[in-house]
Amino acid sequence: MHISYNKLWKMLIDKGMTKMDLKDAAGISASSIAKLGKGGNVTTGILLKVCEALQCHVEDILETKDD
Repeated sequence: MHISYNKLWKMLIDKGMTKMDLKDAAGISASSIAKLGKGGNVTTGILLKVCEALQCHVEDILETKDD
C-alpha cells in the first residue's frame, strides 16, 4: 500500500496554483514539494501546513492505494 497525492495536484489545478505557489502559501521547503511530487513520505506537520494553506482536510489531498 502507498499514499497518492493525486487529489492534491487536482486541487492545485482547480485553484489555478502551481507547486511553487503552494510552497510559498504553506511555508514549506522545495524538498518537501519534491517529496510530495514523487509520492514520498512527509511529516504530518507538512500535510497540516498544506491543508491550512488550501483550507481543506488531509483526506482532501491524499488517499491510500494498493500496490
